[in-house]
Amino acid sequence: MPHRHVRLVPDPAPAAAGAVLTALAALRREMEIPDGFPPHAVAEAEDAAAAGATVAGEPGASRADLRDLPFVTIDPPGSMDLDQALHLERDGDGFVVHYAIADVGAFVVPGGALDAEVHERGTTLYAPDGRTPLHPAVLSEGVASLLPEQDRPAAAWRIALDAEGRLVEATVRRAVVRSRERLTYDEAQERVGPGGSLELLRTVGELRLARERERGGVSLEVPEQEVVAHDDGSFGLAYRSTLPVEAWNAQLSLLTGIAAAGLMRAGGVGVLRALPEADARDVERLRRTARVLGIAWSRETTYADLLPTLDASLPRHAAFLTEATSLFRGASYEAFGGTGQTPGVPDDAAHAAIAAEYAHVTAPLRRLVDRYGTEVCLALCAGEPVPGWVLDALPGLPRTMARTGQRAGSYERAIVDVVEAALLAGREGEVFDAVVVDVEDDAERARRLERDGGTGSRHGHVVLAEPAVRAPAEGTDLPLGEPVRATLREASVAGRRVRFEVPARPAGGAH
Repeated sequence: MPHRHVRLVPDPAPAAAGAVLTALAALRREMEIPDGFPPHAVAEAEDAAAAGATVAGEPGASRADLRDLPFVTIDPPGSMDLDQALHLERDGDGFVVHYAIADVGAFVVPGGALDAEVHERGTTLYAPDGRTPLHPAVLSEGVASLLPEQDRPAAAWRIALDAEGRLVEATVRRAVVRSRERLTYDEAQERVGPGGSLELLRTVGELRLARERERGGVSLEVPEQEVVAHDDGSFGLAYRSTLPVEAWNAQLSLLTGIAAAGLMRAGGVGVLRALPEADARDVERLRRTARVLGIAWSRETTYADLLPTLDASLPRHAAFLTEATSLFRGASYEAFGGTGQTPGVPDDAAHAAIAAEYAHVTAPLRRLVDRYGTEVCLALCAGEPVPGWVLDALPGLPRTMARTGQRAGSYERAIVDVVEAALLAGREGEVFDAVVVDVEDDAERARRLERDGGTGSRHGHVVLAEPAVRAPAEGTDLPLGEPVRATLREASVAGRRVRFEVPARPAGGAH
């Protein structure tokens, strides 16, 4: 499921920013987010780094030498944990995508102290003031990262496409690669024009987007919220529109995941990322939100066709895109063919947003399951048995990823609460234009009143027109999908709470 990204932009307002940083530190203590790694895990990582610099990075009988391919990485500014490097070339009427993925399996000893810690974490956690990495920095920002001008071990995918961008063949093998450049999105965008070094990224990316629409898939570009501390101690909120190159780059990752799922299906073993079809109630709720936000959405237009027409730099569109994440609930991992499991892909293992079977294999530095998916594909392509430690782990991986993913989601939601409270702090009593985007039904309301008591007010959520904030609201009259005037009653950074009140409408009137 897409996530809401939040980034705290530094500014000369340390006192204002300090309240946010203090709240984030308290959140980490409350959720027991680890600060550092256990000594034994660090020792293993350092030993692996020392050995990896001279062993894992050398070509040989089991590792192809692909250092002549001019790979580049494309990531946000300042990124050091570089999972993916790419190189594209024409092949007759078609294309070849070379996609190198950090070979984390070359550094983590199965069953060791580091492996145990990584299983506890499951995923890298992100916050406005830093991140909690899945692997120690000596690996994730060092010898395992595909940093430029360094020989690095990689799982190197070779994916052949036809002239229309359809998948023809895909293989993956262990290799040594040497990235030429670490590009930011802005830098990559400058190179996608005619004659640019990344011209084929645009060509292939557009073809893959067309194939996605053809399948009925959806790419939801959730805007990134930038919370800016101003000189007067207040906060501002802005949405950063994603660049086209980000969507094209994402299509290569999706392509690789689709290719990996195909290998797993053929081999009868693996772990897929599954997502059910969007709930019809969520689609209808989103239609009502679109109407109130002034976004034209005809009954003849699917949400897959609507989303690419929106501009995240417009507050109303940004609010809508954020709400559209409700269409992508219920994602899970489906493992098969592991120890004690039946071979073969389970029923309903497709990913509805991608409209295809799909596996996570492109971010092993930041997500645990990708290491296992990569090892399965490497074994299948080499005609070798899948390692026993992989088969033994497969049955438990969905539970591990569900547990750690739930924690990551809770952490992210709490962070959003902090920064949105910071944005609105000091504005209690102000009235905002908003739209009611969800309301508890009668059964939910009855259960809440029985559990918590309180007044007969109904609870729900509103999205403000400006700034684009989603927050709890209560009132005797919460008209779903309709515009309201919402009064801010509470904005507590320390308490991570924002609360609005919607007054009842006059009889026969509107807010």
